[in-house]
Amino acid sequence: MASQDWFEKDFYKTLGVAKDVSDAELKKVYRKLARKYHPDSNPGDAKAEAKFKEISEAFSVIGDKEQRKEYDAVRAMGGGARFTGGAGGQGGAGFPGGFGGGAGGAGFEDVFANLFGGGGGARGGFGGFGPQRGADMTMTTTVDFIDSIHGSMLKLRLSDDGAPTNVKVPAGIQDGQKIKLRGKGQQSPNGGEPGDLLITVKVKPHPVFVRDGNNLRVSVPVTFAEAVLGATISVPTLGGEPVKLKVAPGTPNGRVLRVKGKGVQSAKGVGDLLAAVEVAVPSHVSEKAKKLLAEFEAELPDEDPREDLLNRAGLL
Repeated sequence: MASQDWFEKDFYKTLGVAKDVSDAELKKVYRKLARKYHPDSNPGDAKAEAKFKEISEAFSVIGDKEQRKEYDAVRAMGGGARFTGGAGGQGGAGFPGGFGGGAGGAGFEDVFANLFGGGGGARGGFGGFGPQRGADMTMTTTVDFIDSIHGSMLKLRLSDDGAPTNVKVPAGIQDGQKIKLRGKGQQSPNGGEPGDLLITVKVKPHPVFVRDGNNLRVSVPVTFAEAVLGATISVPTLGGEPVKLKVAPGTPNGRVLRVKGKGVQSAKGVGDLLAAVEVAVPSHVSEKAKKLLAEFEAELPDEDPREDLLNRAGLL
């Protein structure tokens, strides 16, 4: 931005805010104006487009703490006066005392170099005021559970009139993690780099599997007889063939059986499949089965399975 613009343009007035406006209020006002005058909301309206550029330029300066300090200093020192750095060494018009470009006085560029610490555009423009980076944008997308585990490729439309963009979902991504697309955010208001697009990934719950770090958990029902006598059962895996697991005789409800390497594969390693045994209690039992079950119970040792619990609770 040319130095003269800093004296001629009142960015606070452009945004309709007071000079002592807070950062939070400034952002709120800018967002409201940006939505109102954005070209997408005013197709073909040249005045709205020009206004959008003005407010974007204003916010790019006073919306940045450091640039706002420098802008305020420039405005305070210049008092709105026009500066000239005449080659003939004459004082600058309209500034007390004047600044000439010759050997007899400090030049305009020298004054600002001293004021802001450095000469001639060290940050991409005069006094450090160069093209501003465009703002980052955010969006949210949802993926299936299996795609979050194994990875996938999504086609997202990032604008109303743009072609779909391929977005890679890395294997092992977790719910709430973000994917960054560089340069896919808002365009710069004055020729700088565009911002980035940050995509928050939401993972749909799975009806069977639950993620636990790099492990996958699943509840596997077994019958009472299988738990007591032992059995070999089939356990599902995510996106693959079921695996066979051995249930040892006397397996209690809730015991976890581990299947190595059938969990989540990520940069941190490969997890396991954790199958929790869930003893299924039949809801309908025939009279014959009830009689046999009573005979079975009569053959068991005379023990109270809750005795230890009551003892530890201090009730016995």
